Amino acid sequence: MILSSRSLRQRLEIPAGDGGVVLEPYGAECQQPASYDLRAADNHILERGVMTLVATMEWVELPSDLAGTLRCRSSYARRGVQISGGFVDPGFRGHLTLCLVNLGEEPVMISAGDRVIQMVFSEVSEGDEIYNGRYQDSNGVVSAR
Repeated sequence: MILSSRSLRQRLEIPAGDGGVVLEPYGAECQQPASYDLRAADNHILERGVMTLVATMEWVELPSDLAGTLRCRSSYARRGVQISGGFVDPGFRGHLTLCLVNLGEEPVMISAGDRVIQMVFSEVSEGDEIYNGRYQDSNGVVSAR
């Protein structure tokens, strides 16, 4: 099941260790009915045909019973921007590194604070395992390891 805005806001009030969600800094303008818009941490120019790594402004922490799916916002997708690698495992914590590719006709400017990606939160039935991989506690852009 996908979390609604009300369910997500309730999870934001619960401490992280008790099943809560962390989105810091949280922006009410980023909250959508069934997703949350993640913002770019820095300025970037997405050149045509090039993949660019972009860090989110938000520090994200998910509990063991939630996962996140990342989708490009339609305003960027209409200009040819696509996201590659769009899944966040339960238990992840850190800044997300977005792999954005510009397949459009012109370079696309992303400014710090722009809402570029939507994160959809889904419940994981019987979620009892958490992510403990190499990108745990990422800070800023993290290249492939």
